[in-house]
Amino acid sequence: MIRSHVLICGGTGCTSSGSLKIQDEFVRALEANGLTEEVKIVQTGCFGLCALGPVVIIHPEGTFYSRVTPEDVEEIVTEHLLKGRVVERLVYADTGEEQAEAIANVSLNDTAFYKTQQRVVLRNCGVINPEDINEYIAMDGYAALGKVLTEMTPEQVIQVVTDSGLRGRGGGGFPTGRKWALTAPNKADQKYVVCNADEGDPGAFMDRSVLEGDPHCIIEAMAIAGYAIGATKGYVYVRAEYPIAVRRLQLAIDQAKEMGLLGKDIFGSGFDFDLEIRLGAGAFVCGEETALMTSIEGNRGEPRPRPPYPAVKGLYERPTVENNVETFANIPQIILKGADWFASMGTEKSKGTKVFALGGKIEHTGLVEIPMGTTVRDIVYEIGGGIPGGKKFKAAQTGGPSGGCIPARLIDTPVDYDNLTAIGCMMGSGGLIVMDEDTCMVDMAKFFLEFTVDESCGKCTPCRIGTKRLLEMLDQIVSGNGTLELIDEMEKLCYYIKDNALCGLGQTAPNPVLSTLNFFRDEYIAHVVDKKCPAGVCKSLIPTL
Repeated sequence: MIRSHVLICGGTGCTSSGSLKIQDEFVRALEANGLTEEVKIVQTGCFGLCALGPVVIIHPEGTFYSRVTPEDVEEIVTEHLLKGRVVERLVYADTGEEQAEAIANVSLNDTAFYKTQQRVVLRNCGVINPEDINEYIAMDGYAALGKVLTEMTPEQVIQVVTDSGLRGRGGGGFPTGRKWALTAPNKADQKYVVCNADEGDPGAFMDRSVLEGDPHCIIEAMAIAGYAIGATKGYVYVRAEYPIAVRRLQLAIDQAKEMGLLGKDIFGSGFDFDLEIRLGAGAFVCGEETALMTSIEGNRGEPRPRPPYPAVKGLYERPTVENNVETFANIPQIILKGADWFASMGTEKSKGTKVFALGGKIEHTGLVEIPMGTTVRDIVYEIGGGIPGGKKFKAAQTGGPSGGCIPARLIDTPVDYDNLTAIGCMMGSGGLIVMDEDTCMVDMAKFFLEFTVDESCGKCTPCRIGTKRLLEMLDQIVSGNGTLELIDEMEKLCYYIKDNALCGLGQTAPNPVLSTLNFFRDEYIAHVVDKKCPAGVCKSLIPTL
């Protein structure tokens, strides 16, 4: 009889830190101590608190062991699992507090990192074995698909999604129900559902973690979308650099087909839906929906002019719905719990929760899911544990290369679509990089622009040439060869690129420059007038002795 479950994080972060060796050591130690019939090992997805990995949680106690090494396993097995004594030195404690013994006996949800989170998208991550479809089904998996196929019309499904207020989590925030409603009426011999899992922002790992920890929820949601719009075929476009996510997603697809949850006549409803994976080669531009579809078709990933929009002419010139991983992950819960339940979270125009990959100069790097409207201050200090080394918070970059920075004076800004747009930022897919007082904001803008220049597909002149000229101007500034006139020219060029680039990559590429010019223009002036980098980062401006 199983009396204890040992949950070991099998996400990319903990795996890279040796969690698979820890799992092997648990197998050996349990066998050596005669506990294989009493203790079950479960490899899960990401728990979220990546800074403290590898992570092991033991149930039913809920004891959270952090930074576990293979050498620690024997002690955990003999002390905790055999003798019932918690290994206090390995138990996670909130920053600056010696409370391992207390935390070992309370819910993990009561700790500072988790207590203000609201897990909808991440509800199964770190809870179930993502490679076992039965564990997903035990958590109401595929119940939403069964409900729509046996109790609802396609129009009713679209109405529920519309009423929920769910907006696309991939960056633009377009209303999901409206996108589905625009696609459904269009007649064609074939329609498609596409999942954008081509997560390319530096510091972003939200979609990867969902695919690694709960792949069946994406399969279920895409089938629901297919039923709603009249599509029988779906593709998940995922970057090849995510081997764990790809393997688990393919395994989930195979399991769903074997159980009749994908394929012909699902739930005896007469509805057919099949799903395939398409691997991307790591091109950032393929995060743009038309470039992504062009890539699936076997061509070079370049964006297409719009209109026509994918709702009319998308993949293979057929009507297509495209949403990203996080957007789809909300769908099953909206169907099961209702539009009002989802709309009760968040703000008036930004409903639900948002997943962020919290990184940079922050104590608790990791994956967090918070209600829309949570302030930057709460994310950084309540959940993230503040800035290491007692340093001051300087800014937070949202939206990666497509976004902008939130300065310290706006740290109480609620994080939602409209408030971020109002200050020249954007939600983006969900990367949130924290910067401290030692960060040079000019250098930070240069970093993101270098990325964009490298990732430009080159199809349109404003992006292909304009971003290169912009980068050359930044190079002059950080090397001490800039002028005040150059700053003005650079700002004008930013707006030209935004107004004339073909797709979202080029249109948003100047955002880090414009945002830092808006909030940290004094640093640009210091670089060109004083020939000094206030943060002491730009090497050409550091005095030599």
